[in-house]
Amino acid sequence: MSWAGPEDLLFSTSLASYLDKKLLVLLRDGRKLLGVLRSFDQFANAVLEGACERVIVGDIYCDIPLGLYVIRGENVVLIGELDLDKEELPPHMTRVPEAEIKRAQKAEREATDLKGSMRKRMEFLDFD
Repeated sequence: MSWAGPEDLLFSTSLASYLDKKLLVLLRDGRKLLGVLRSFDQFANAVLEGACERVIVGDIYCDIPLGLYVIRGENVVLIGELDLDKEELPPHMTRVPEAEIKRAQKAEREATDLKGSMRKRMEFLDFD
């Protein structure tokens, strides 16, 4: 068995190339976590240092601090490195406090629920 050398790390599928780098992790439930990858194992379980959850509703967003965070690998959908030289979000996005983003999330959830319940009430109409 041969071990990959430093020159092979570029083409590796391992998370080793992401150690000590700032990452964006998308989870199965739709949450987006940002943090520095400090450790991982063969199951893609990962430890993020300085983690925060980025919540985006429309044109507003909030980073909710989580601290040291352990992520179970089966919940990971996507992992990507963030470029520290580039701005992470478009300029039209506005950062708001946590309380305001929670209110916006609740309003968005209620609107989605209302839309779904209206569709159920209209099922008897045959538009086809």
